[in-house]
Amino acid sequence: MTQKERQERSRKEIFQAAVEEFGKEGYEKVTMECICSNHAISKGMMYHYYSGKDQLFLLCVQKTFEELKSHIEKNIEELSNQSTFDAIKNYFLIREHFFALNPQYKLIFENAVIYPPKHLSGQIQELHRPIMEMNWHFLENVVARMSLRPDLNPEKVTRYLQSIEPVLRSIIDRYQNEKTSQDLHTMLKDVQEILNMALFGVLKQPEIV
Repeated sequence: MTQKERQERSRKEIFQAAVEEFGKEGYEKVTMECICSNHAISKGMMYHYYSGKDQLFLLCVQKTFEELKSHIEKNIEELSNQSTFDAIKNYFLIREHFFALNPQYKLIFENAVIYPPKHLSGQIQELHRPIMEMNWHFLENVVARMSLRPDLNPEKVTRYLQSIEPVLRSIIDRYQNEKTSQDLHTMLKDVQEILNMALFGVLKQPEIV
């Protein structure tokens, strides 16, 4: 093994250790010292490759976003022939399937998107931008297939649907640790109810006399 190969292996080992720690403990609890002690990494080697905790966390966030985006892109094609309702519902469920397959990225994603460190929020927003653009493009295409009310335009509806993502995410997260089919059924029912109200409204239309 050449020196360059050894250095690359060391860099990857440190990065993987950081993914494990941030994915298990979250940004606030992780320190460079705990990464070193929990994974038998010398401080000298750690700081030879990485400047500090923030650099490692941003790299973990970048990796999480890139892997999530790739997973969605691989599965999004199957939604093209689904109804508007099912396409939106299943688009959000694709994301959850990614975290079921890659649980080490779940807390990293939440730290970055839901409660990011304030001093890193600008950098995280830039890293998150490709996913936000992908979400917008998907919803824009779905909205183009809808029969909208005459007082609405596609841009407003797309923005509205994008705004309900946190609600759907919170419902899915509520059931993420439950394993029974009944819990899965309840989760899907709750997601469908929210989407149903979002797409079709909650007020009974007055009768026209």
